[in-house]
Amino acid sequence: MNTPFGQPTLWQRLRPMFHGFDLLLLLAIMMVATIGLTTMYSAGYDNGARFSLQVRNMMLAAVVFFVVAQVPQQRLMAMAVPLYTLGVFLLVLTALFGIDPTHKGARRWLNIGIIIQPSEILKIATPLMVAWWFQRREGLPQPKDLLKAFALVMVPFLLVAKQPDLGTALLIFFSGFFVIFFAGLPWKLILPVVVIGVAGIVAIVVSEPVICQPDVDWVVLHTYQKNRVCTLLDPTRDPLGKGFHIIQGMIAIGSGGVTGKGFMQGTQTHLEFIPERTSDFIFAAFSEEFGLIGCCTLIACYTFLIFRGLTIAHEAPTTFSRLLAGSITMSFFVYAMVNMGMVSGILPVVGVPLPFMSYGGTALVTLGLSLGILMSIARSRRLMQS
Repeated sequence: MNTPFGQPTLWQRLRPMFHGFDLLLLLAIMMVATIGLTTMYSAGYDNGARFSLQVRNMMLAAVVFFVVAQVPQQRLMAMAVPLYTLGVFLLVLTALFGIDPTHKGARRWLNIGIIIQPSEILKIATPLMVAWWFQRREGLPQPKDLLKAFALVMVPFLLVAKQPDLGTALLIFFSGFFVIFFAGLPWKLILPVVVIGVAGIVAIVVSEPVICQPDVDWVVLHTYQKNRVCTLLDPTRDPLGKGFHIIQGMIAIGSGGVTGKGFMQGTQTHLEFIPERTSDFIFAAFSEEFGLIGCCTLIACYTFLIFRGLTIAHEAPTTFSRLLAGSITMSFFVYAMVNMGMVSGILPVVGVPLPFMSYGGTALVTLGLSLGILMSIARSRRLMQS
């Protein structure tokens, strides 16, 4: 006698794909994304279809996140060398045949039928490659291993810095540096660099009246990069020009007070005093409307996400996944810190978006890809345990 079997429901078919998901990581992402969409609605509701496009970008990032979360770490390791090689090859092509659609003197894009920015690939490919390198050298790395790892980081860093795009180049450098750090980079090599860096910053601050004169050439930096540093040190030097962004950002943050002016009530934002209020300077718009309490809440959400990512890295089953998860998490920290710092007048203005807050399709897709890898690493441990 034949026994009839019912067809599985849609949820029964999809449920295995969600098995092993880290719910705390997912909760942290959803909290920050909700705050981001709320802020974007307020800051961009009078800016055409900016909010609806950001919703589309969020949905695209969510799809990328979900798909990448299904990829086992063995596949991620197999992708490391090809993706890094492709990214460096595209950077070389950009140096030779790159275009400048913004007409600002930087050749950062490549036309291959569609216009792409190859440096975005290296934000993921560099930590993948360096983590793969250390995975093949189990145990405490030797000095020559560390030097070769630094060489893998410096190749894309120098190619991107040459475009010039120092902001993105530094992000690529730190994404690789964090892998080397977690692999066992000795503090005796880190501390001298930190001391020299602090001494250099103090020297620049003290000598600002002299070195920021128009006829002084900084040699190692382009003129626009020198102007960014000098504007940070004294934004009142050109309040209606180069210092306008920083001054208006600080005014907006300060005017929010403790509780903020209220949702969609920010005067600096909606009277368009804040430049790039839906992208790089969205933190200023958020601070004005939600105040100190809102800023502390946002920072707490970021902190929760970062600590959860570091916990996943600590519990990761292999050297490759541990190093990669640690690098992705700390890169997320750098994004948030640099953006908030530049809007607050603590760091120079660079084109670094605030994760899940700033408008932009490429940035959100890259973020979804990174966090998808982090979720994949979390799933790999849970699936091994089950």
